[in-house]
Amino acid sequence: MSEPTAASSSQTGTPGAHYTLPCVFCGRWNRIPAARASDRPKCGACGKPILLDRPFLLTAETFRRVIEETTVPVVVDFYADWCGPCNMMAPVMDEYAAKRVGEVLVAKLDTDRAQAISQTLAIRGIPTVIRFDTGNETRRQSGAMMLKQLEAFVGA
Repeated sequence: MSEPTAASSSQTGTPGAHYTLPCVFCGRWNRIPAARASDRPKCGACGKPILLDRPFLLTAETFRRVIEETTVPVVVDFYADWCGPCNMMAPVMDEYAAKRVGEVLVAKLDTDRAQAISQTLAIRGIPTVIRFDTGNETRRQSGAMMLKQLEAFVGA
């Protein structure tokens, strides 16, 4: 796993907390210190940016490792492109991700493309937002939320 190559200036995040994410360009897994998340980290292999100020798109192949190995809370929006309430909630997730860089990983998982995960987690309606702490589900809410509701739901 690689450290980001950007110079550190951010002081957000818990000491020792980190994100474990694949590069969307080359697929290489990177371990990014949460304290440096707002420094626009880059992939250790290809040097392309790993953008953490917006929801990170998870896949069936990356979901489990990301939620289990990331040590900050992971807030996953389970959605589908055709879902009207999901589309209404997308800007809320974008804004929340930008506000909480280094504290929380905001991610999205398309339920149509990851049906086995949706079934395993018993996702019955979308959008559904689940908070994971080191791989364990700690909170769940179905239905679209406004920013204040999302903030209250996620908590610390």
